[in-house]
Amino acid sequence: MEEKTKNENKGSKNDKYDFYIDEMRKALLVGQSFDVLERKISVGGRDASIFFVDGLTKANNMQFVLSFLLKVKEKDMERVETAEDFLKYSLPFLDSLAEGDVNKVLKQLYSGLVPIVVRGLDKVIIIDARDYPSRGVEEPSKEKSLRGAKDGFTEGFMTNIALVRRRIRDSRLVFENHTLGKESKTDTCIVYMKGVADEAIVKRLGDKLDSIEIDNLTMTEQTLVEALMKMDGHKEKKHPSMLNPFPKVRYTQRPDLVAAHVAEGKIAIIVDNTPTVIIIPSCIFDFTQDVDDYYFPVLTGNYFRLLRMLNIIVTLFATPLYLLMAEGYIPVYEGIRFFIPDTDFAIPLFWQFIILEIAVDGLKLASLNTPESLGMSLSVIGALILGEFSVESGWFIPQSILVMAVVALASFTQPSIELGYAIKFSRVLMLIGAGTFGYWGALAALAVVLLMMAFTKTLAGTSYIYPLIPFNAKALSRYLFRVTSQRAGKR
Repeated sequence: MEEKTKNENKGSKNDKYDFYIDEMRKALLVGQSFDVLERKISVGGRDASIFFVDGLTKANNMQFVLSFLLKVKEKDMERVETAEDFLKYSLPFLDSLAEGDVNKVLKQLYSGLVPIVVRGLDKVIIIDARDYPSRGVEEPSKEKSLRGAKDGFTEGFMTNIALVRRRIRDSRLVFENHTLGKESKTDTCIVYMKGVADEAIVKRLGDKLDSIEIDNLTMTEQTLVEALMKMDGHKEKKHPSMLNPFPKVRYTQRPDLVAAHVAEGKIAIIVDNTPTVIIIPSCIFDFTQDVDDYYFPVLTGNYFRLLRMLNIIVTLFATPLYLLMAEGYIPVYEGIRFFIPDTDFAIPLFWQFIILEIAVDGLKLASLNTPESLGMSLSVIGALILGEFSVESGWFIPQSILVMAVVALASFTQPSIELGYAIKFSRVLMLIGAGTFGYWGALAALAVVLLMMAFTKTLAGTSYIYPLIPFNAKALSRYLFRVTSQRAGKR
């Protein structure tokens, strides 16, 4: 009995067992939340408690750890005085560490790690046995590639990091960790190539992340971007530019795209619980590129890019130009005069386009919320609403429906949803200008759009219309044309 008491008190000068047990039981409310559990065991004759969250822990790994801990003998614990000694002599588990900060221990517990408190030790032992419920790394539905890689990011933080590390096997690749959200404590990391990325931008971005005061990051990347947009150094802007539709960052769910941008010197932000990764800085020309441009030969890739740029022009100018031609503000070439209506119609052409803009987006939203088994029914209903019935009822003319159908189809070639809606809002603004003030109203609206782009800054503070301002001819040529190298020029 005296031997056992002596062994339990071994290293008592470093013993913080009672302190950690009291703090963790008080913070965790064990017994009130059924998924937070405590398991009491004996390790080499010493009292120990294991805390874990049921559902976030891999049972097989913990069963192995438990079986080993229960086999530790009292004589093996005689030379253990600190947590580091315990890791060295008594716990040969690869993913383990010692932590003395209770707040960090609690954060790691809710991240799926398992804290072990052992009597006589000065720190808590942390075992990485997390097992998040997650889906496979299948190809993202919005960014499918004809010939490229078929894997995609998931909601798993470490899975996404591994997908990038797998593609860039270079010691200069850095994953800089940050924790955001007072309540959510969401893992976030900055990904960049040391010596290739702009170190000033990396530091400024890291300072911004550390300065963000937010309770939850439950809406993940969009909440983070909005919080960063409000930050000016370490000061918060009272009125961030909410009316500017142009995206300040590029979102992607493809690891090959992130790896390519990081290798070029850009910075990626990976956020836990989301399959979407943020890429900065992203200028307007970055959104004209797609992954298939580089998975096909140069000629085919250039054709894809040219087609995408032409479709951007079509989606931006089609309806305003048609309205100006139909209203007589722009002379019409005789070869296409047949396409201009020469009879009266019940609803003005301007309002037809506005209604169709809303109707097309309504159908998109309906398709997102329609079960797959009812998808065909939705297609039939949409065709009837925007087809023959709408024309026969006098609401629309065939020409307006055709123009909007071309615009809607052309918009699907844009890989970025955010830029697609920015173009849409710009088109509607020009349409309102053309319908209200005619030719000069459309030009004024176009000038507003161009000025908005010129004065917009990326999330990293760089020019949104780079490489036009500041001008870089080599970088511009690489943005406009697909070449053998994927580098688009450093800023």
